Amino acid sequence: MKCPVAHWAIEAPARPALEFEGSTWTYRDLDRQVSHWSAILAERGVRKGARVALLLNNRAESVALTHACARRGAASVPLNVRLTSEELRPLIRRLAPQLVIAEEQLGSGLEDVQFLELLEQERSRLAPLREEGLQLDPEAVFAILFTSGTSGAPRAAQLTLANFAASARASGLNLGSDPEQRWLACLPLFHVGGLAMLTRCAWYGACLILHRQFREDEVNESLQRGEATHVSLVETTLARLLSARGALRFPASVRGALVGGGPVAVELLQRAKALGMPALRTYGLTETTSQVATERLADADGLTAGPALSGLSLRIVEPLGTALPDGEIGEIQVRGPTLMRGYFGDDRATAEVFSEGWLKTGDLGSLDNEGRLTVLARRMDLIISGGENIYPVEIENVLKLHPAVEDAAVVGEASRRWGSSPVGIIVARDIAPDPAQLESWCRVRLAGFKVPKRFVFLPALPRNAMGKVDRGLLAQLVNK
Repeated sequence: MKCPVAHWAIEAPARPALEFEGSTWTYRDLDRQVSHWSAILAERGVRKGARVALLLNNRAESVALTHACARRGAASVPLNVRLTSEELRPLIRRLAPQLVIAEEQLGSGLEDVQFLELLEQERSRLAPLREEGLQLDPEAVFAILFTSGTSGAPRAAQLTLANFAASARASGLNLGSDPEQRWLACLPLFHVGGLAMLTRCAWYGACLILHRQFREDEVNESLQRGEATHVSLVETTLARLLSARGALRFPASVRGALVGGGPVAVELLQRAKALGMPALRTYGLTETTSQVATERLADADGLTAGPALSGLSLRIVEPLGTALPDGEIGEIQVRGPTLMRGYFGDDRATAEVFSEGWLKTGDLGSLDNEGRLTVLARRMDLIISGGENIYPVEIENVLKLHPAVEDAAVVGEASRRWGSSPVGIIVARDIAPDPAQLESWCRVRLAGFKVPKRFVFLPALPRNAMGKVDRGLLAQLVNK
């Protein structure tokens, strides 16, 4: 497999590869930066099969180091910058990396860390590593990413170069893969969605517009100036983007916006489209190298996550593993070339999630007669009340339509009578609505057993680094 950055440095050396905080790197520039970092890694004994942990915010060095690890045949292990030292230590011990590189402000509480700031000084004195005719092993692990689940110990998914290449190819068959694409990356690069954009651009020879973090005003300004053709968002960042934008339409230069990371309100997608943003609901996982299913531009309605991308397959199964017909609800399973190699150091967990080549996602959903996927809930989020299955997203979508509700989440509360009962967690727009009004609002739109038994009001919903609601924390809150 050709090294994508090195390939474009020869084929299109002056083409923009990366933009970050007012600076632009062409593919020639980026290739040279990658070669410099590769030399530093080589000096520290990083060889094929090694692991390099990266505790870095979104920045140009994050991109160069990720590609440099691949050139050495090593796996990068991007770590969540929001974790404390106490949370990071067991993750690092589990991976036993050859090297840990961290920004000084992030890694000061950790042992055996190489600070990025000092390495940058050394990089300026080192000659770039000569790597002519560079070829990469497609089966080498490119990245090891910790899953973002909110309960239990996170698992470390091993994703290969071939996985990322297949993901870029599948996405390209849906949205195009021309080098004129410019992907705005405001997702963290320690998340699979961020890394998928980084690698997608490298394979296409396109430009990655990297933001340090999501700030709605900066993203809106970038989109309005026509700097980006595509962007990836989650529900909460899309909501913030639209709220800050008001009635201002998006320019025609915005050709596609992927919206994933969990449930997305149809009303929110419709608002985006009314302003000219081609917002596409998508479904993916860390273990599948990001996207599995994505809406198609020609028939996107926001009601489903669309059909499986080209080369991937979806099926819905009942608990014993039998495939279910269209319209039936069961576990979502995925098959295709983007599936991870397995969980690092955990053969048992790997065996548990694979079944005859299918990945058992643990998510619940259904397929319609056109193969479009509806995602209803994570199995761990399912509320079983009096023998009835309740999918939180159904209730959340109804609550979010209430004019006094800014945000909402639903979790289960232990009940002696019903086993579990839904509780609505509400963030009010201004003045908190009366709970009786919310109950009446739900009763005319939902079956009685789905109506929350009570409501809890919070100033904001707790979310993880990707903007996903921390349901585990909310469940602890209502069940304490």
